[in-house]
Amino acid sequence: MARKSKSQELEQPEFVTDIPDVLPVLPLKDAVLFPYIILPLSVRRDKSLVTIERALAEHRLILLVSQRDPTDDDPDGDGLYSVGTAAAIMRMLKLPDGRTRILVQGLARARLEHIGQTEPFLQGKIRVLEEVEVGDKRALSAQALTRSLKENLDRVVNLGRGISPEVMVIASNLDDPGRLADLAASNLEIKVDEGQQVLEISDPIRRLEKVNELLSREVQVLTMQQEISSQARGEMDRSQREYYLRQQLKAIRDELGEGDELADDIEEYRRAASEKKLPKIAIEELERQIRRLERSHPESAETSVLRTYLDWLTGLPWNTHSPDNLDLDHARRILDEDHFDLEKIKERILEYLAVRQLNPDSRGPILCLVGPPGVGKTSLGRSIARALGREFVRISLGGVRDEAEIRGHRRTYVGALPGRILQGIHQAGTSNPVFMLDEIDKLGADFRGDPSSALLEVLDPEHNSTFSDHFLGIPYDLSQVMFITTANLLDPIQPAFLDRLEVLRLTGYTEDEKQQIAKRHLIPKQTTAHGIDGKNVAFTRPGISRLICAYTKEAGLRNLEREIAALCRKVAVRVARGESRQLRVTPKQIERLLGPAKFHVEELLSHDRVGIATGLAWTAAGGDLLFIEAVATPGKGELLLTGQLGKVMRESAQAALSYARVYAAQQAAGTQSHGRDGSFFAQHNIHIHVPAGSIPKDGPSAGITMATAIISVLTGRPVNRRLAMTGEITLRGDILPIGGLKEKIMAARLAGVETLLLPKLNQRDLVEVPEPIKKGLTFKFADHVREVLDHALLPD
Repeated sequence: MARKSKSQELEQPEFVTDIPDVLPVLPLKDAVLFPYIILPLSVRRDKSLVTIERALAEHRLILLVSQRDPTDDDPDGDGLYSVGTAAAIMRMLKLPDGRTRILVQGLARARLEHIGQTEPFLQGKIRVLEEVEVGDKRALSAQALTRSLKENLDRVVNLGRGISPEVMVIASNLDDPGRLADLAASNLEIKVDEGQQVLEISDPIRRLEKVNELLSREVQVLTMQQEISSQARGEMDRSQREYYLRQQLKAIRDELGEGDELADDIEEYRRAASEKKLPKIAIEELERQIRRLERSHPESAETSVLRTYLDWLTGLPWNTHSPDNLDLDHARRILDEDHFDLEKIKERILEYLAVRQLNPDSRGPILCLVGPPGVGKTSLGRSIARALGREFVRISLGGVRDEAEIRGHRRTYVGALPGRILQGIHQAGTSNPVFMLDEIDKLGADFRGDPSSALLEVLDPEHNSTFSDHFLGIPYDLSQVMFITTANLLDPIQPAFLDRLEVLRLTGYTEDEKQQIAKRHLIPKQTTAHGIDGKNVAFTRPGISRLICAYTKEAGLRNLEREIAALCRKVAVRVARGESRQLRVTPKQIERLLGPAKFHVEELLSHDRVGIATGLAWTAAGGDLLFIEAVATPGKGELLLTGQLGKVMRESAQAALSYARVYAAQQAAGTQSHGRDGSFFAQHNIHIHVPAGSIPKDGPSAGITMATAIISVLTGRPVNRRLAMTGEITLRGDILPIGGLKEKIMAARLAGVETLLLPKLNQRDLVEVPEPIKKGLTFKFADHVREVLDHALLPD
């Protein structure tokens, strides 16, 4: 821990109320903090960092105590002085080199009674030390000592001691003897033990006397130092000698014809600015920084910072734009070459090109491609750039937590650079690339800021024409950039952020679509990558189908491509051994080469059963069948749920059971009681189980399936095994719409379901499901559970 600059005095912070009697303890190596004094500190020790984080998490208060031995990196209670200062942490900043800087203000003297905790940080019981009253009897003495101290402070400043004018103004207006003594002591370069002696004096008069003594000694030392300086004034100091030698070196270089390197660099900066047609504000900033560079020492740290800034300022493509290829037929051809299907996305790109033809000044859309992993979101962005004839830039935002990653670091920090947005523009070399922001749903936030909030300016068409990067310091126009974002889920995205995006959903691929993509893209890509061709291997349609259904289970294509690559490696081994016979990839060959099937398609029940209903679920890998089992056991009407169900699914089960109770009461009151009266649920417990218990399950869409299974047990009527259903249930028995319709229909078709029962409100969504997926299925729609029971329950 080291003191970084002169301290100043302010009033007590407004957020501080009472000082607790137990505080985290932060040892100081070479500094003493006094009450009401603000002091910046640099922290590096791990235990000290934990202490600061604990203090910030609670009341921002901490006890600062000086160490007896500054070389001790892990002091305990015996290694600390008994009196310190209770302080408030006003600000914290983490530096790129691993250090942490904090700004603290002293509040009151405090005695460290004992250390109550040493790990993972020091914490101790303290007692605040009250100031001794001066009283009327000692008022004259206090006044005399106060005047003497102020006069000594003036002498010290006149003799060259660097005390800021602000501190001198505060001291001249300060009449409190104790605070004046503390202010003077904090601005003297005294040893830690001397400062500690001052801190431990609670009597203001005695403290004034001690500080006056130190000031008098300082006056004597500075007077002697000034006399020594005057005697050696005729000698050339080191900086003057260096300047003289550098001037000589410059003259020698001119004689040798090497020229002035700095002048050449400045001329290069101005030439680059002229070629790239920098805007007026950028040229003014360029000239301002060049003037600073000319006045700076060539070897100084500031020169390096200025050169880095000028390199970035002149390296950005301010008015460089790549021309758009607005040919709609060309764009359609490129998109069809790279991707199969995805009609909505392709239509949106063609619409953008058509608008650009009619209005060249129109702003680019900000698209958000949402879908499960492996469906081609990132590659689609690359295809859009190729179709438009623009450069393509991609940055991944997964796990980014620092706002500076977006807006850049201020130039006051060592190693500062622009944010990743301007870095991407610099990499592209044009101001209108296709810029992909990948994984925006995985952005984080912490004390360093919220990157999502920083991206609001980047992705707002009304504001991004004047985007301000902290490093650059002047506006940069991002309005011509076509931003494309990707995400797996929309829920984690900040609402204000999501409001700026045009969401386009990419659902999972069907088996037929995967067949086509494998033939057109994946197989040619992998055979070329493995050095083989059609003479060595031939993929049959049944073989590809077997590979899709039995060896992959995903919405996208990544695992399918891996399995094709595995087969290509097997073929490559055969070819490398000299075998020339073509290998036909059939289902039998796949099992011989890749081993047994890794996944099995869910199959329907062998016969209709009481208490087992077939539901449908959406998963990240597509859709799946969900068998809901219900049994009744003697009991008191309790509900038991197993199968690792989530909170929403458990609530759906409660709603389904409540409806079943109402249904039983209505049936008992009517003519069809099915042999069960209204007391059935009072005398039986209901156990609902969803198989595959190791897999977490959640969501409301299994509500009608659970209700059907319970009522099947109630009535003793079996459930139609060839009918699958999905829908959310209410206590009134109404059926609400669900999502993931395409994936659920795919799962039902693959399992051999004949009839699919859906919420009536989802009937309009069926239009968007491709016809090949719906082929062979009968669709029934219901808006109440009674309609579901009519279709699902078979006669006794």
